Amino acid sequence: MIDYDKWAEIFSSIKRHKLRTFLTALSVWWGIFMLVLLLGLGKGLENSVVHNFRDDAMNSLWIWPGRTTMPYKGLPVGRRLRFTNADYDRLKNQIDGVESITGRYYLRGEFTVKYKKKNLSFHIRAVHPDHLILENTIMMTGRYINDKDIDEYRKVCVIGQKVATDFFGKEEPIGSSLKIKGVDYKIVGTFYDDGSKRELETIYLPISTTQRVESANGRINQLMITLGDVPVEKSFEVEKRIREELSVQHNFDINDKQAIYIRNSAEDFQEFQTVFMFIKGFLWFVGIGSILAGVIGVSNIMLIVVKDRTKEIGIRKAMGATPNSILAMILQEAVFLTAIAGYIGMISGFAIIYGINYLLVTNGVELEYFRNPEVNFMTILYALILLVVSGALAGLIPAQQAVKINPVIAMKS
Repeated sequence: MIDYDKWAEIFSSIKRHKLRTFLTALSVWWGIFMLVLLLGLGKGLENSVVHNFRDDAMNSLWIWPGRTTMPYKGLPVGRRLRFTNADYDRLKNQIDGVESITGRYYLRGEFTVKYKKKNLSFHIRAVHPDHLILENTIMMTGRYINDKDIDEYRKVCVIGQKVATDFFGKEEPIGSSLKIKGVDYKIVGTFYDDGSKRELETIYLPISTTQRVESANGRINQLMITLGDVPVEKSFEVEKRIREELSVQHNFDINDKQAIYIRNSAEDFQEFQTVFMFIKGFLWFVGIGSILAGVIGVSNIMLIVVKDRTKEIGIRKAMGATPNSILAMILQEAVFLTAIAGYIGMISGFAIIYGINYLLVTNGVELEYFRNPEVNFMTILYALILLVVSGALAGLIPAQQAVKINPVIAMKS
């Protein structure tokens, strides 16, 4: 049964202390609102970084040649290293733990890609078949570059979705040819990539064909490998083995970190997870701190309410009111105030976060360091329950003081 008289008393008490009630409710609202907002914005930042990692194979090593900065066996400092097909073969056949491997060669000079009367500029990469795995490329139509293309020096290409749209619109591009630096390449596939728009503006060629056309003498600009499901510690061992192998081939000191650059994506992701663990902890610390400030405000206003209603409470006890009924009256008001303000704060926070997400999606805006802000509803619900329980505990001290009031002294106050 609903005790309408008790609820009428609660609303009457709130009405008599409008300003203090509003300020207390505001502090509770602000606490849960800030928690939702901070967690949502933090998740947006985390999603953007995770999305950037999705563009490439997670457990991979990216290797670039550099310049020597240390003397080695009488050779001068400042020598520029260059990778070749021999380095590709050596890493593929002699390094344990390599799951897939590809090289990259970039076309030199300024040029445009031609199709009929259209001349457009796109990114060109000459690669091996395993590049599909390294870049997490998603084939839409046709096929990717294969071993036969490499072995037979075929003039074929695979184009990104943006390239296909700009050249062919709604027409089927498979079987057509693009002219790149005076050479016709037959389109054998189209792809999509979860990375940046730049990836969709890319054309892939067989690396052997490009090396021959460019008279590159087997040169490779970059090497990339995947390591499968190995722990980060194992990837460090493979990284060390690669340095040892390349140092012998290119005559540089193995401790010369500038001779070759190696980016370990598994290590990068592990560092990212560690950083975000601390960020999440800090956000929860700030959010819980804001909530506790609101709970303290509830306790303070309930102390004031008890003090203002001392005479009334004394009369109630003189007329036979039990300690439990008085305790329940004070606690009910504290829980009601906390729950309502907390619920409104939660809804406000969700409205802001998903409002931002809606605007970004509908307007097609992609921010580099912010993507799909969201909040786990159950997490916030647990926080709200914790808030209500805390509100009850905050009202417990004032309620106990009310129970201890001497009816005779209270009625003389």
